[in-house]
Amino acid sequence: MAQKKPEPVAREAYEKLADSYAARAPTKPHNAYYERPATLSLLGDVAGKRVLDAGCGPGIYAEELVGRGAEVVGLDASGRMVELARERLRGRAEIYRANLEEPLAWLEDDSFDLVVSALAMDYVENWGVPLAEFYRVLRPGGRLVFSVEHPTFKFVEQVYEGEGSYFETALGGMEWRGFDERVWMPSYRRPLGAMVDAILGAGFVFGGMLEPRPDERFREADPEEYERLNRMPGFLCFMGRKPLSA
Repeated sequence: MAQKKPEPVAREAYEKLADSYAARAPTKPHNAYYERPATLSLLGDVAGKRVLDAGCGPGIYAEELVGRGAEVVGLDASGRMVELARERLRGRAEIYRANLEEPLAWLEDDSFDLVVSALAMDYVENWGVPLAEFYRVLRPGGRLVFSVEHPTFKFVEQVYEGEGSYFETALGGMEWRGFDERVWMPSYRRPLGAMVDAILGAGFVFGGMLEPRPDERFREADPEEYERLNRMPGFLCFMGRKPLSA
């Protein structure tokens, strides 16, 4: 008898807050005025390009990318998020339910120009699986852009004096209070070196990283949090490129 595969670590939490997330994230400062502008700034011109949105949530990025002229395929592990993304896109993008911790065998080799993954890799224990799949489905010269919570932020928020180590990869989490209900959101923390090693280990040419700062709209929405995020980073964005030839 085949062993049952474990549930994605954050699926239950995202199922609970999916509708609230879909309603609030388009204008929530941490998303709209901080992480999203930073990640989008790294994508460049996407017109005419085929883009994989890995961990698409309710389709906010997919909608933006389609509006910029891209052909988009979105994936998410949450069934409710997939429903919301399909409602948002109304047939303008292909949206599927898929677990990034498993091979995406149904996606063809060398079939995308760009892979974007916004704040989804924090819920994956072994980055080797999704990064290998991103590499496989990208065309030679194709690019990967993804964002995560900054390892410094995760260490400060999840590890207290005498508990754990920055240098280990471990399951932690925190209570999310920015939506209609409080939800315990589990996620993995890992050191910066492990992140870079995983990208290089998958075969990507490392394209650098961005430690963004919130934009001025964040200051207007939440001055106190704006000042805090200008002292300690909350997010981190990575760039990678599949070589033109092996």
